[in-house]
Amino acid sequence: MELDAFLLSRIQFAFTVSFHIVFPAFTIGLSAYIATLLGLWLKTGDQKFHLLARFWTKIFAVSFAMGVVSGIVLSYQFGTNWSRFSTAVGNVVGPLIGYEVLSAFFLEASFLGVMLFGWKRVPPWLHFTSALIVAGGTALSGFWILSANSWMQYPAGHEVRDGIAYPVDWVKIVFNPTFPLRFAHMMTAAYLTTAFVVLATGARHLLAGHRTESAKTMVRMAILMIALTAPLQAVIGDFHGRDTATYQPAKLAAIEAHWDSSKPGALVLFAWPDEKAELNRFEISIPGVASLVTHGSMNALFPSLKDFAVQDRPPVLIPFFAFRSMVGIGMLMILFGWIGAWLWRKGTVFESRRWLWIAQYSWPAGFLAILSGWFVTEVGRQPWLATGIIRSADAVSPVTATQVAISLILFVCVYSVVFTAGILLINRLIDKGPDEIGGADAPEQPSKRTLKAVQGEAATIFGDGRPSDDKIQPAI
Repeated sequence: MELDAFLLSRIQFAFTVSFHIVFPAFTIGLSAYIATLLGLWLKTGDQKFHLLARFWTKIFAVSFAMGVVSGIVLSYQFGTNWSRFSTAVGNVVGPLIGYEVLSAFFLEASFLGVMLFGWKRVPPWLHFTSALIVAGGTALSGFWILSANSWMQYPAGHEVRDGIAYPVDWVKIVFNPTFPLRFAHMMTAAYLTTAFVVLATGARHLLAGHRTESAKTMVRMAILMIALTAPLQAVIGDFHGRDTATYQPAKLAAIEAHWDSSKPGALVLFAWPDEKAELNRFEISIPGVASLVTHGSMNALFPSLKDFAVQDRPPVLIPFFAFRSMVGIGMLMILFGWIGAWLWRKGTVFESRRWLWIAQYSWPAGFLAILSGWFVTEVGRQPWLATGIIRSADAVSPVTATQVAISLILFVCVYSVVFTAGILLINRLIDKGPDEIGGADAPEQPSKRTLKAVQGEAATIFGDGRPSDDKIQPAI
């Protein structure tokens, strides 16, 4: 296999985007979790929620920083490696990415400082509001990125003149047919991923003998989230699969390694797709089930790979195996979450060392499922970069293989150092636990009575009922 500039550029983008995607996915879920903890603290006054919020905010800060750094690299590659892509679809994709920066990233950044450093410096309600806005900003960021990517999967609301896409209807562009379910699928995956990280952290501390209420709370909240969200994700994924059958039949054929459209699609449990011979070797399958799942009938026929010209077919091996990895991990998530819920109901979840031992190592599950899903999505779209508008091979910049190879090697070296350091730092923070970084300096929940007393005392001292901030800040 010859390593030309096109192939090396694809490898480089796949490498950098694979590193990047895990951090936004984690911070989307983690910001929502932190906002939930602060909301529970405001409502109940229970300090364990405050300690957990401070603990996870430190981890969020590191993850957010690594996500921002790795995201900047991706945007530069549009110019350095894929400049013709920008020429062909920049009129549509450019504004969508711009909306993400203006309406989402700026929103996150504006309130991130208050969320990170507002402990004891701003009123609790303002701190909670900031966390809520940051959580909303991360979700909004996901909205725009998924909208842009979904448009590339199945463009709509545009017209093409001289090979260049021009926007015609922005509503159809933003809410293109594949977007709603893909957005729901990704957001649910982010929350589920965070839940497994929280579960693994709580389980680690329980097994280490740190049987604190904070550790137990993490396990309880994670079990509840997993038990409810994992089955929901399976349902969303099923509907998303039917969308794929409608709008991206070539991708579905690759996912199912479906070669013969004259027969109903079988659910292939295992096989080795042979693209040259156009058949599956060592196949283990259940007849008709793929047709049932995607088209509602075991006798339904749908396009196979042979119905597409060879140059229009996506690669088969990666979507085929990545999809089965994603589904397999999802099924294990459902099973594990339900077992945890059953143990919780029995009142033995904190004493079930075998389950906790597995739980402490379950944290990569969500990340692996997300990466598998994105490999299915992006490889299954090939050979198109924007379906029907520009092929991947036509979008690459006029660069040499040597130039791309050098930058790829540098990326691997730098990422190995930077992201290893970041992950080790996160692991160190997790090992310390919430009780060691919160505790006695946590502010008390303010009450209406306390605020009235402070205001009355200040009015007596200053006479005008408008005390200076430095006088009332300690009481608040």
